[in-house]
This record gives sequence, C-alpha cells and structure tokens, in this order.
Amino acid sequence: MSEMFPGVVTDNVNSPQHYQGTIETIDYIESLMTETLEFEGYLRGNIIKYISRYPKKNYTEDLRKCRWYLDRLIKLHEERL
Repeated sequence: MSEMFPGVVTDNVNSPQHYQGTIETIDYIESLMTETLEFEGYLRGNIIKYISRYPKKNYTEDLRKCRWYLDRLIKLHEERL
C-alpha cells in the first residue's frame, strides 16, 4: 500500500512511484552509457547491492529487485547472441 495514498497498491520493484515519467529511468541510463559493458556493469552493481543488503533491509523486496536486474542482464546477453 502507498503511504501517501491509502488503498493504492504500489509495486516498488517493477514500477516505483518515484520513477514515473515519459521514459523509463533504466532506459535513459542505458542510453547514456557509451558501451554495452558500462550498462552491464551498472546492472551487475545493482545485483550485488540488492543481494548483499536484503537480510538487513527489505528482505523479499530487495530479492525481487535483485532478480529484476538479473533478468535485465540476462536479456542483454541474449540480445547479443
């Protein structure tokens, strides 16, 4: 549930309210990277961040965020094949 809007369900993994705009933030970040390896490093860094902090912070939500970035990294590699 949203703290600002009681009764409104939020998805902090796939569609966090603070990242709403005309372009997905992740797509914008990818467009700024000069090489695929930079974006891969960004994804890997976020995987490490969420898998490392999940026991101390948001448990399941952080594991889901880790999986989201891992799925994005897998997609990136599949597109290269």
